Amino acid sequence: MEEVITGSENLLNAPLSDGSGFRLFAELVVVLGTSTKTNDKLDALNDYFSNAEDKDKVWVIAIFSGRRPRRAVSRSELQQWCVELTGLPEWIFAECYHTVGDLAETIALLLPAKNISEKSFPLHYFLEQLIAIEKQDESIRKKFILDAWANMNRNERFVFNKLITGGFRIGVSQKMMVNALAKTVSLNASVIAHRISGNWDPLMISFSELLSESGTNIDHSKPYPFYLAYALDDELETLGLPEEWIAEWKWDGIRGEMIKRDGQLFVWSRGEELMTDKFPEYHPLQNILDDGLVLDGEIITLAKSLSDKIDFMPLPFAALQTRIGRKNITKKQLSEAPVGFIAYDLLEYEGEDYREYPMEQRRETLEKIVASINQPVLRISPVIEFNSWDELKTIRSKSRDIGSEGIMLKRKNSIYQVGRKRGDWWKWKIDPLVIDAVMIYAQKGSGRRSNLYTDYTFAVKDGDKLVTFTKAYSGLTDKEFAEVDNFVKRNSLEKFGPVRTVKPELVFEIAFEGIAASTRHKSGVALRFPRINRWRKDKKPDEINTLEDLKGMLEAYGK
Repeated sequence: MEEVITGSENLLNAPLSDGSGFRLFAELVVVLGTSTKTNDKLDALNDYFSNAEDKDKVWVIAIFSGRRPRRAVSRSELQQWCVELTGLPEWIFAECYHTVGDLAETIALLLPAKNISEKSFPLHYFLEQLIAIEKQDESIRKKFILDAWANMNRNERFVFNKLITGGFRIGVSQKMMVNALAKTVSLNASVIAHRISGNWDPLMISFSELLSESGTNIDHSKPYPFYLAYALDDELETLGLPEEWIAEWKWDGIRGEMIKRDGQLFVWSRGEELMTDKFPEYHPLQNILDDGLVLDGEIITLAKSLSDKIDFMPLPFAALQTRIGRKNITKKQLSEAPVGFIAYDLLEYEGEDYREYPMEQRRETLEKIVASINQPVLRISPVIEFNSWDELKTIRSKSRDIGSEGIMLKRKNSIYQVGRKRGDWWKWKIDPLVIDAVMIYAQKGSGRRSNLYTDYTFAVKDGDKLVTFTKAYSGLTDKEFAEVDNFVKRNSLEKFGPVRTVKPELVFEIAFEGIAASTRHKSGVALRFPRINRWRKDKKPDEINTLEDLKGMLEAYGK
């Protein structure tokens, strides 16, 4: 293939790194993306934070905590420029893309190899430039991308393209990153987790400022790291005495923190998205809540209660989805999907960090706060009274009657920890809803599954027709995915781009957490968290469930 990538005038004045820079970051991503061992990933992160320059460290923290810059170049532009550089016909590029399954990797593989200097430009340079060119003309954006590709090896191009396309997904959690940072700086992991949260800008803050509480520009919006529960798989009796535990309902909303500091109100999601302005129902609380208050709870849509067990009734998650991502909320949406906040923990009170106080004490203070406010938009998650584990099992079986996913169990003397910890908090969800369906479409996955058909569309019967109702791409073992992939390749009927129509012969049990009416789907329903529960090799296609069965579940559980 003819070498067509030329030099990089735009990069002539860019700062060269001491040999680390973007290349060091790309090497880190490759290790994190290919290793299956936690210790190897921790070692790679630790090595990176020990050797990278401070500006790059800030951007890595930002990237791994969801603060990537907005997309400056479209996927179609990247594809077009790659086709121009390589001289390949578009149909060949399309075939390569469908085979590889990932645009960033396809481009990195197709671009011609080039002898690259041992020096590497810093990570922060490329990210700052991507921000600077976002609103520039196409010619300027194109030149920057071509110059960057010209000065990168294949791994660097792959990682660079991933950052641009927004498909940056690697097997590292924020907790893992924080633990690695704790090994290179003299701070406890829980302190680091708190300081890197909040509304900070990687362009405007240094590494030392990010990990320090000093300075005049105090971030009053900064949330605390969330404490997460493990799923309870063992018998209840293994937890000890019932009187040592608090039981609450588990709600299906968006985990969030409500913060009142310095006369301002902030509402954060667990994904560290500032959501205050998205929910105007919360705005009156700014003048009601006292300063120095942080509540942990659930952002949820509420309706008038139809149960004597609680004084509110959550609407299905689908109702909340109608409000997410909208800049302008109509009166109709405010009426049909009113948002409330169900509080279940107290993290800060009168400016004091309350996380080290026992759960029972935090709960008692929280009840007094919510009762004194007496605002319908702010509720408290009620404690479930029970005297024995058997009694709690019976109560849990009625969870769906009040719109709950199950029960949360919290040890009365537990402190509020950071991240997912075993022992003190457990989520005990009700069994999922299930329905048998047949696979009729398949598409290749992404990442390590980009060469396998692992994304499936399922259908139920409607008379003598099949009606699609959901997609799922998880729940099978690697061996089972390989077996289905082989079936798809041998039994394809039609091909529409990356999607194949297959013979309707494989039956699967689909599990899901909730069901709601939907005008966007041909079936008239939308499922919450659909996944493959098991491969029903014991069933034939004519034994699957019907659309009538699905609508019966909607009537019973869709509320």
